[in-house]
Amino acid sequence: MTADPSPPVPDGPPLGLYVHWPFCVTKCPYCDFNSHVRDGWDETVWQRALLADLAHEAAMTPGYRLVSVFFGGGTPSLMAPATVARVLDRAAALWATAPDLEVSLEANPSSVEAARFRDLAAAGVQRLSLGLQALDDVALRLLGRPHDVAQGLRALRAAVAVFPRVSIDLIHSRPDQTAAAWARELDRALAFGTGHLSAYQLTIEPGTRFASLARRGRLALPPEDEAAAMFELTAERCRAAGLGAYEISNHARPGEECRHNLHVWRYGAYVGIGPGAHGRRGGVATVRHRRPEAYLGAVAHHGHGIADERPVPPAQAAREALLMGLRLAEGVDPVRFQAATGVALVQAINPEARVRLQSWGLLAPGPGLVATAAGRAVLDAVLVELVAPLERAAAEAT
Repeated sequence: MTADPSPPVPDGPPLGLYVHWPFCVTKCPYCDFNSHVRDGWDETVWQRALLADLAHEAAMTPGYRLVSVFFGGGTPSLMAPATVARVLDRAAALWATAPDLEVSLEANPSSVEAARFRDLAAAGVQRLSLGLQALDDVALRLLGRPHDVAQGLRALRAAVAVFPRVSIDLIHSRPDQTAAAWARELDRALAFGTGHLSAYQLTIEPGTRFASLARRGRLALPPEDEAAAMFELTAERCRAAGLGAYEISNHARPGEECRHNLHVWRYGAYVGIGPGAHGRRGGVATVRHRRPEAYLGAVAHHGHGIADERPVPPAQAAREALLMGLRLAEGVDPVRFQAATGVALVQAINPEARVRLQSWGLLAPGPGLVATAAGRAVLDAVLVELVAPLERAAAEAT
């Protein structure tokens, strides 16, 4: 097993921690995340594995200061609250922690999980991201969700009563959904008054059941112009409710932004533990074994669950930082970008493309690199224009 690192340093560089819990009650037909349905699991075994994996990552990041913890999945609200508490206690012993450490956890609104909310809050979770996904029972059945609207609203009330910060997750651009119907659903969600809302456009991901249905002509998403209208409606309605769009799919009142995700989107260092978890720390990319059984075996034999670990070349780091940073309303800060990647921002992008995109109203003028609202709506196309120099450098490096 990996030895414990040196004592925590209170003013070290910031670090995020991502903890992946791989299990779900059901596999949603649109989901391509690393999630697995099992009849049961040994919580003691999983707790021990996560703590060992945590110690390994702490040994690799001496002197860092923990600023955020995010429990994702899978369905991390299926974790025993005692396991959450042990991970948080161990993390606090291994790293210095920021006074305003943010601890987020994703949850589904089943009655079993909602019954754990109070214990999860007592374990140290302050922010809950609740996967309502839709406020329509027909849509929930289509999405394969194991809850209905009434159950979801009961869970939301329970969450608001317990956690200082609650976020709602919704999915738009579903089959047969119109912009008008989405506007009504969105207004209802915003009326709950939570400080954060994530609204994701449904996409057909390879390897999912939805992909198979679409291939057979049995599933069709709304046309692009209707999906674009839903995207624009989301920003308008959220802004009117006081929730600004700080990222393409995320809207929050000032101060309610998810600090963990902001840290990652700004290309800050983070470590990931648990099956399939990714990390970026010290110029090194890590990824854990995806299958739960393989992950447990790796931890037992090596003291960590890493399946692959390799240096991130500067050109790749720059491209990743651009991909994430341009999703943010604040865009890419040149000083932070160079410190994180070792590449100057002006060297990372095509200057002619930048001027052209600014003239089209897709990029804002200024020293930073900021996509306008119109640019964020077509971000993939913007990135193709901008990163040609990086693509060439990456190809030459290989």
